[in-house]
Amino acid sequence: MKELRSPSTLFLPKPVVLVSTAHGGRDNVMTAAWVSVVCMEPPQVAVAVRETRYTYELIQAGGEFVVNIPSRDLWRAVDLCGVVSGRDRDKFDLAGLTRERASEVDAPLVAECPLNIECRVCASLPLGSHTLFVGLVLAVHLEGKCLGEKGKILTEEFHPYVLNQREYWSMGMRLGGYGDAAAELEVIP
Repeated sequence: MKELRSPSTLFLPKPVVLVSTAHGGRDNVMTAAWVSVVCMEPPQVAVAVRETRYTYELIQAGGEFVVNIPSRDLWRAVDLCGVVSGRDRDKFDLAGLTRERASEVDAPLVAECPLNIECRVCASLPLGSHTLFVGLVLAVHLEGKCLGEKGKILTEEFHPYVLNQREYWSMGMRLGGYGDAAAELEVIP
């Protein structure tokens, strides 16, 4: 039997990313778990940022951000970037992360992350405690060892992870592929 609960953001699991931003000679990196692909054509991703965060100020002012997808070996640096404010501390230095020049935006890439997605804000939606920033994808950087045949990302080389109820969890075993169940039932012509 299921228990009825009050409305909340209980949505499990959530991908973990680092959002990097820059404006006016300052930059920042922030941990975010409220991020998603929102459109394929043109490619767009969205990230929800609390208005009290320094990252919010930099995105508002600069109109750009980078979604950096870390591998599981970076979980400690990612955790640190989620609890320390960039207003007072250089989180790149504190977390031992390396700034790398982006090709299309002023915000830096996080060099240690195997996947970086450069974005320019194309829409923003204030929702209450958070604003949803939608970013048009301008460039994608992928570590060569994570790229397989026909452009497939090798998850076993990448090692992305998720946030699950305030805990970081590595992705587990592969269950199957998109459309496998339908193909087995021969419901796809």
